[in-house]
Amino acid sequence: KIVLAQRVMHGKISLIEHDGKGLFTGMIDEFFEYQYGALAYRSLRFETKTLNTTNYQGNAVVNYTDDKTPYTRVIEHKFFEFGEQEKTVVTWEYPAAWEKGSEPYYPVNDEENTALYGKYRELSKTVPKVIFGGRLGQYRYFDMDDTIEAALSLAEETLANV
Repeated sequence: KIVLAQRVMHGKISLIEHDGKGLFTGMIDEFFEYQYGALAYRSLRFETKTLNTTNYQGNAVVNYTDDKTPYTRVIEHKFFEFGEQEKTVVTWEYPAAWEKGSEPYYPVNDEENTALYGKYRELSKTVPKVIFGGRLGQYRYFDMDDTIEAALSLAEETLANV
């Protein structure tokens, strides 16, 4: 028989305590309703096709960094699972301009946006119950290793103040 507990409990022996803090990983400027203006972001556009071939590029992801190739990445999905299908699904990733309402993928790290983010960072200190994290909340480009390091640092900093 399941009954409603008198108070919130974790398992059967420990009370769950919460100080009301939450993690926000969205756009910091949007959180503050663009009070100082919008930060700049880069977006992406994707084009996906099913091709009548068993193998298009030989692996899951190929990045293109030259200035002559219009796309930045090609993804052949079957190689994430080592598929043996007769056809293959391929996605080309193209850079795209960002505008409000579209998906922001990367912050634009230039002098103007760094200064503007500084204003939002200061403003974020006025909401101590909100932890701003991730590439949009901290307005930083993170590679995967940077992402893990930043998340661990943020957790360490937050837990040190508990």
